[in-house]
Amino acid sequence: MSNIKEQIKELPDTPGVYFFKDGERLLYIGKATSLHDRVRSYFNDDLAQTRSPLIQKMVAEATSVDYQETGSVLEALILERNLIGKKQPPYNTKEKDNKSANFVIFTNETFPQIRIVRERELQTSIDPDEIEESFGPYPSRRQLESALKIIRKIFPYRDRKCTPVKEKGNKKPCFSYQIGLCPGVCTSEITKKAYADTISNLSLFLEGETDKLRDKLKADMHAAAEAEQFERAQKIKGQIFSLDHIDDVALIEEDTVSADSADLRLEGYDIAHLAADDMVGALVVLEDGYARKEDYRKFNIKGVSGANDPAALAEVVRRRLGHPEWPYPDVFVIDGGKAQRNAVKAELAAAEVDIPVVSVVKDDKHKPKAILGPKSIIHEHGKEIKIVNSESHRFAQSFHKQKRRKRFLE
Repeated sequence: MSNIKEQIKELPDTPGVYFFKDGERLLYIGKATSLHDRVRSYFNDDLAQTRSPLIQKMVAEATSVDYQETGSVLEALILERNLIGKKQPPYNTKEKDNKSANFVIFTNETFPQIRIVRERELQTSIDPDEIEESFGPYPSRRQLESALKIIRKIFPYRDRKCTPVKEKGNKKPCFSYQIGLCPGVCTSEITKKAYADTISNLSLFLEGETDKLRDKLKADMHAAAEAEQFERAQKIKGQIFSLDHIDDVALIEEDTVSADSADLRLEGYDIAHLAADDMVGALVVLEDGYARKEDYRKFNIKGVSGANDPAALAEVVRRRLGHPEWPYPDVFVIDGGKAQRNAVKAELAAAEVDIPVVSVVKDDKHKPKAILGPKSIIHEHGKEIKIVNSESHRFAQSFHKQKRRKRFLE
């Protein structure tokens, strides 16, 4: 312990990746905005309140700490994930349950899409032949999304909303092209060769090979200049500059969150109606502690007669499962009691989807009084379950009132 505290004094106040060791045995890998401050935080008096028992055990076993500096927090994030994947330190692999891990995939196409998917999607809804390369796992989707936003400004790429012009039949550009994040796949403004070069650059970056990437870009720049392709050389020069001056404020903010905070995706469901009239359903998403409003969905109930909430919930979940492109949650959160929960469990079983279901039982004042479901999930995530349940109720009621108002005006 005293040896580590002496080593901490020598750690730089720069981004990078740190390694806790017991002799030559690697215990744990982490990333940091400031290597000095992050490693020092493991030896604060409040360790028991800020770190899990597993991490406390790791710190007690560690006899030394090593580090590798990076040019940015973004590079530290990428390097950390690659090193964990290669070296499999015991306390990293024990700490995380990868059922909710995130991956970056390159699709197997002439102009590959770059997408974020969850491990469950890779296992259940994506054909392996559709994937050219994958990178991960990354525990935090929010942090990964922030990272890709930064990378995409340097190396614009195609996402799933961009369709090549030959497939689409017209030259209308996608929205990402209009804001400079798509290189023109949708308008045939980039060749296969040039796009393949972009994919090669992205691959090097996501493999953590940033030094090789810089060398490649410099070589490409000089080659373009010698060929008198001055516009291309200037563009590559700008990429090198951007790579050396990454603005990763969003990732710095993320880095202040405890490394032990759970990455969890919850889907909340509720039904709203007035004596069976104007019956609607709602789906809301809480991921990594944040509402993902772009993933919210509204449902007009079509196949249920009378005030039958369990049947209505079953219909909503059945229709939701018809969209495997929507990321699956780690837990389904249902508003209601045993009947509602069983109805949803039956739909999941019929679709061979193995995801836990919890339901929130309300009292006469519509306040939560009990949660039904796996005790371990309720104990660990009770607060988040109540939050997403409350949000699903709010969203369902809002949609129901909107529908009633529209019918009244008509």
